[in-house]
Amino acid sequence: MTKAEVIAEIAQKTGLEKADVSTALEAFFTVVKNQLSTGENIYVRGFGSFVVKRRAEKVGRIISKKQSIVIPEHSIPSFKPAKVFMEKVRTAPVGADNSGDMD
Repeated sequence: MTKAEVIAEIAQKTGLEKADVSTALEAFFTVVKNQLSTGENIYVRGFGSFVVKRRAEKVGRIISKKQSIVIPEHSIPSFKPAKVFMEKVRTAPVGADNSGDMD
């Protein structure tokens, strides 16, 4: 599903204009990016958590050059789904249309 399809489905389910849904969705993405870039985590009850994870320094290899390099410590964004979310996905039949709400 693409972002445009998500916007269309939200607009259809809520009765809002696609432009309004698009603005709200873009604002959500901006808030998530800004908060994670400052090291703040975001918790959405019943959905999941957007968190910043730290990766320790490690030695990597460039196989084609048979060379080792040091990959410095760095942060990466991560998403951890809530138990309700995981259970909904886990119990859904394979190939089923999962467009319903997460009750």
